[in-house]
Formats: sequence, C-alpha cells, structure tokens
Amino acid sequence: MITFVPLDWYYPIYLNLCFFLVLFTLFHTYVLDINNPKNVRFINFFGYGLLFSLIIYIGQRPASAAFGDTINYYRAYTAYSKGAKILTVHDYGWHVFMKFMSGIASVHTFFSICAFIYIFPLYKISKQYFKEYWYYAFIMFVVSYSFWTYGVNGVRNGAACSLFLWGVCYQNKKVLMAFFFFIAVLFHKTTLLPIGAFILTLIYNNPKVYFKAWLVCIPLSLALGSVWVSLFANLGFGDDDRLAGYLTSEAEEGTFSQTGFRWDFLFHSSFAIAAGYYFVFKRNFNDPIYNRLLNTYFVCNGFWILVINANYSNRFAYLSWFMMAIVVIYPFLKQTFFKNQHLVIGKIMLLYFSFTYFMYYFFY
Repeated sequence: MITFVPLDWYYPIYLNLCFFLVLFTLFHTYVLDINNPKNVRFINFFGYGLLFSLIIYIGQRPASAAFGDTINYYRAYTAYSKGAKILTVHDYGWHVFMKFMSGIASVHTFFSICAFIYIFPLYKISKQYFKEYWYYAFIMFVVSYSFWTYGVNGVRNGAACSLFLWGVCYQNKKVLMAFFFFIAVLFHKTTLLPIGAFILTLIYNNPKVYFKAWLVCIPLSLALGSVWVSLFANLGFGDDDRLAGYLTSEAEEGTFSQTGFRWDFLFHSSFAIAAGYYFVFKRNFNDPIYNRLLNTYFVCNGFWILVINANYSNRFAYLSWFMMAIVVIYPFLKQTFFKNQHLVIGKIMLLYFSFTYFMYYFFY
C-alpha cells in the first residue's frame, strides 16, 4: 500500500503527471515525425511506464473514503475474508470474484488486480488497433475526464466497461468477444447497453442514421425529460432495482448529481460526436470498425441524453464516455488528413485533456 502520498495529493499528482506527459508529447510532435524511430522509442518507453505506474498507483491506494466507494469495497472485501456469505443477487459475478479473491489475497492485492482489469484493456485495444502508435490512444484514455473516478470510485462499473473494450478487440473471434461481454455483464449489468448497441452495429452500421437518432434525443429530452426518466426506471433494466434507483433516488450531498439538462456535459460528450461527424461525413473516412465504435457511442450517449435530468445520470453518461478517447483519436492513427498530422494529434490531445484539467482546478 502506498502510504507516503498524502490523500489530498493523490489525484493532483496523477493529474499533473498527465499534464507533464501531454505537454512533453506535444513537444515531440513539434520536433519529430510520428514515424521517426526516436519518437517510436519515446512513446513506447513512456507508454509502458505509464501503464505499469498507473496499475500500481491506483491499485495500491489506501482504503479511504477519500477515494469514494473504495472504502465500501474494502468493507465488503473484509467481510468476505471473515466468512460472510454473498447475499446480493445484483452483479453476482462481481461478488463471486470478491469472495474468491478474499480467500487468497489481501485487499490491496485485490485492488491492484481490479486496477489491472480496468487499465490493461485500454492498452490492449490501443495496441490491437494502432500497433506501435498505441501510446496516443492509451494516453487519451488515461487523461479522460471519467478515468480516475471509475478507477477508484465506480470500480465495478469501470472494470466492466473495460472488459467490454477487451471484448471489442476480438471482433474476428466471436467466441472470445462473447466471453468478455459475458464477464462484463456479470460484473455490472449496465454494460448491457453498450453490448446491445455494439451488437446492433453488427446488424446495421450506417453512421448517418445513428447520428440523426442521436440528434433527435436532444429535443426529446428537453421536451419530455421526466417522461423518459420514469419510463426507463419503470422498466427496471432487467428487474434490477438498484439501476432504476440511479434514476429516481435523491442525490447525496457532494455527488456529481446536479439535476436539469446538463449543457456542460453535453458539450463534453460532443467531443466524440464532432470527431465522428468531421471524419465520417466531411472527410469520408470509411472504416467499418470505427463506424461500429462511433455508432455504439451514438446509441449509449443518446440514451444518457434522454435521462440527463435524473439525479444520477452520470452513471449512464459513463456508458458512452468510456469510449470517447478511442472515438476521437482513431481516425488520426489510421489515415492522414492533415499536412502535419503528428502536430495536430498533439494539439488534440492537449485540448481533450484541458477539459479534465479545467474541471478540477477551475470548476470544482
């Protein structure tokens, strides 16, 4: 366990490390071509260093309320280690996992394994699609606004969504893909939304239709916001009262849960929408894999927009936000669109990270 870092410094250290890496990467985009061997060595050295450091840094954090639900996971894990039985039927696979691990490993080893499950798939999908240039996609994941929260607070949800991304790596190996999707659902049932959306794209994959459907969600939410919240809550999401409770329960003080139509977070969501619109519709970028990722994002983000007025709509925002990084960066690493595209990548990375940095230092 890491005890030499004060709790209040834990997140700022991560955030400013990201700030340094983003600026250093931007500097490299000014002076080196993306194919330059020096640049490839640089991005691989810092990429693997970032991968291993984050797993240890997040996995070995203290069990403290300073990390949100970390303390609740700690209490549940301790109870299982002392012989407590699994009483809940919600996300049963996660509790079986906790119960099994509690018999063979300490709680901080468990947290480290959770950190691996959360972070490694981000590396895996980046490496799968971008080969030696995986670092650019990986660091985009790492500097995303929701990355830290779902590594230390919404651990179960973050791990489940990462397992979904791991499954997406195996689009040509449907059995493996189905396996990871299945484990993701066992960990957190909300992943049924991105999984269902992704399966839909295997049947129909036209971005123009999905984009128009996403646009329609905005006026529908503005006009009938409470209707959609009530409708989806009554559906119960597979008879899971806890998920329905995210939509209808009172917000706890101090949570990210302001009610009303969140124009600020719609703006944040639009980063991926704008990237998809520009490359697919304006620059005629035609890549079936990218279209599936983009269309899955359209569906999941459109669902969130419909329930945006709910107190805990952030729980559903993450079901699209966790994909935002790869939707934004994918075309840049697959095709040349600009004269000095490496520099453009650096600037996009800085702009994307600026939202995360701004929200911490100037908004909160």
